[in-house]
Amino acid sequence: MLEKIKREWFSNVRADILSGAVVALALIPEAIAFSIIAGVDPMVGLYASFLIAVTIAFVGGRPAMISAATGAMALLMVPLVKEYGHDYLLAATVLTGVIQILFGVFKIAKLMKFIPRAVMIGFVNALAILVFLAQVPHILGESTMTYVFVGITLVIVYVLPRFVQSVPAPLIAIIVLTAVTIYAGIDMKVVGDLGGITKSLPELFIPNIPFNFETLAIVFPYSLALAIVGLLESLLTASIVDDMTGTESNKNKEAKGQGIANIVTGFFGGMAGCAMIGQSVINVKSGGRGRLSTFVAGLLLMFLIIVLGDLVVQIPMPVLVGIMIMVCIGTFDWSSFTYLRKAPRTDAIVMLTTVIIVVATHDLSKGVIAGVILSAVFFVAKIAKIKVIEKDLSNGTTQFDIEGQLFFASVEDFVDAFDFNVDNKSIIIDFSHSHVWDDSAVGAIDKVVLKYREHLNTVTIKGLDSKSESMVQKLAIYNKANPSSN
Repeated sequence: MLEKIKREWFSNVRADILSGAVVALALIPEAIAFSIIAGVDPMVGLYASFLIAVTIAFVGGRPAMISAATGAMALLMVPLVKEYGHDYLLAATVLTGVIQILFGVFKIAKLMKFIPRAVMIGFVNALAILVFLAQVPHILGESTMTYVFVGITLVIVYVLPRFVQSVPAPLIAIIVLTAVTIYAGIDMKVVGDLGGITKSLPELFIPNIPFNFETLAIVFPYSLALAIVGLLESLLTASIVDDMTGTESNKNKEAKGQGIANIVTGFFGGMAGCAMIGQSVINVKSGGRGRLSTFVAGLLLMFLIIVLGDLVVQIPMPVLVGIMIMVCIGTFDWSSFTYLRKAPRTDAIVMLTTVIIVVATHDLSKGVIAGVILSAVFFVAKIAKIKVIEKDLSNGTTQFDIEGQLFFASVEDFVDAFDFNVDNKSIIIDFSHSHVWDDSAVGAIDKVVLKYREHLNTVTIKGLDSKSESMVQKLAIYNKANPSSN
């Protein structure tokens, strides 16, 4: 236990602290922006980012992953806040946490294995595109110096790591260019332009709502949607960080950890949140590997607000935009273009569909769900091919060898493969190279056997594996009518 704590918290102290500092600075404008999207005070997003990051550092299942207020979650909150207000949002946030804990208890994270690689690639690329598009409004129509500062930031973040590895390049860019802006009196959009900042710690807050079934009926649909989207984004981000760091994470623990974090933030005035792929990538690429990096990011965020709030609001937005653009470049899977040419056409379609839906709707869950469903449809179509090979044996016996999977999508082709216009024959149907999957398959076997029997044919079923035979024994009508034929 002590060895695990040491490894996850103190094996990479210096890099974790520095990477956490970079993330904290980048979290501020995003938290404010997401608060504005949701229609709440900027401090609601800032409190959420602080509380979620600090809490998840202790209870999460993936070290070095950053969780905070996110855009995907903020979009889901808009109708609730608009119609019912801030208190109902906090109630929904707490309930979101409860639902996510239940997801973790029932090990729903196992469903991650049903998300194909094509969907994962599409998710990552769509997120990179969304993060990039979110930066565009901060630079379009601004002054020439805005473009200059974005360009300088890109150069610093790209070139400096070749010469300096001791301090993360994004942190250097933020400090140096903020100082230049302040002392040179350069006029450009700064963090403070996104919204006001209050220098105070969050306080325990019980939502002022009636605790009855009517309230539950209002908040539950939003909480369920937030829980699913938050968990989906968190688990996908965890998988991406797993790949980046070459380590494993506990997905069920992460689900419960996300739930605990949302309950905490809900009772202290913050909005629901989840893992952030952009900030997680910044953290890992800046050297973060342990829980300390996440803890520092959350703690330093609040420190910056309370102690250095007057300086934080003067950080130029073009600098943070430049950093996020580099994150987008690093996050986007550039091998996708090769993937589109070399991968099976169905996988390429799944990947593109995921990207298009996510970018069009700004909803990660819709894109991922669509991608999974499309993959399932293509998979079913692929394995629904079944062969029925006819062989004439001695003594007027005909054998049909079945090759392929017999289930709801292949039963029509299975039945159509037989010629029932024969009389007084001995028919053998051999399932040695097939498997019976469902009731539809058993129904198809029934149909074939009973049709042959109508013409006084003797039908023998053989070669069923143990599971197929068990299903046929339980469900088949022909078997009950004439058990000796099986």
